[in-house]
Amino acid sequence: MKKGLKVVLAGIALFVLAACGSKNEEDKLDTIKEKGVIKVATSPDYAPFGFHTTIDGKDKIVGADIEMMEAIAKKMDVKVEWLDMSFNAVLAAAKEGKADVAVSAISVTSEREESFDFTTDYYTSPQVIVINKQHENEFTSIDHFAGKQVGAQKGTIQENIVKEQMKEAKLVSIEKLPNIFVEVKNGSLDGLVVEKTVADAYVNKNPELMIANISLKSMKEDALCIAVPKGNEKLVKELNRHIKEMKEAGTIDQMVEENNQLSQKGGD
Repeated sequence: MKKGLKVVLAGIALFVLAACGSKNEEDKLDTIKEKGVIKVATSPDYAPFGFHTTIDGKDKIVGADIEMMEAIAKKMDVKVEWLDMSFNAVLAAAKEGKADVAVSAISVTSEREESFDFTTDYYTSPQVIVINKQHENEFTSIDHFAGKQVGAQKGTIQENIVKEQMKEAKLVSIEKLPNIFVEVKNGSLDGLVVEKTVADAYVNKNPELMIANISLKSMKEDALCIAVPKGNEKLVKELNRHIKEMKEAGTIDQMVEENNQLSQKGGD
C-alpha cells in the first residue's frame, strides 16, 4: 500500500515538475512582452555587426546587429536591454538565463544546437584570411601557413576553421577581435580568420592589411542567426517573422552596408 502510494506521489511530482518546466519554456515570449523588455547579450567588437563608436561625445554601441535587434524589439513593442560582454560569454549568458537571446554575428554549429534553437539566418558572409600586405607574395595558399601563427577570436567558429582547414597552422585564440588585427598588423601573428564583411571594415581602415587571395571552404556556419535557449518555440517564431520581413525588404543588408561605412569613420 505504502509502496503504491509512493509511486503515485512520485508520478504526480514528476508531472508537476514537467508542467512547470513546460510553462517556463513556453512563456519566454509572454514574459518578455509582459515586462516590456528583451535582454540581449552581445559582444560589440565585431564591426560592422557590433562595435563601439563616439556619437556627440559619448561612447555608444552601434552596428547592424544592434539596429536589427532594436527594430525587431520595436515591432514586438518592447525595449532592448543590452548586456555588453566578451563573445566567449555571450552564449553562456543566454543559456544561464541572464539574457533572453544572444545576438552577436553568431553562427550555428552542431555543438551550439545542443543548447540553443536558432532563428532563420539574417545574413551570410564567407570566411577569409587577413594578412599583412608585406607578406602578400609569401601567403598564396593554405599550405604556406604551415607552422605559422594564425589568430581567431576565442569561442568562435573561426577557431574550428583554422583547426580543420589550416591543420598545419598554429592556432592563437584571442578574446577581443580588434586585438587580433593589431597583432597581424604588427607582425606578431601571420594571419587571422574572420568573416569577409568584418574583414572589409578593418582592412579599409588599415592599409597595412589585406585579404589573402586564398579560398576557404563554404560552410553552413557562414550564416548568422539569433541564438535562443531551447524550448522557446514561440519566441523563435516571432523573431523569424520579423527577420523575414526585414530580409525581404533589404533592410538588414542596408544596415550592414551603412554600419560598414560608419565603422570606417571611427568605430573600433
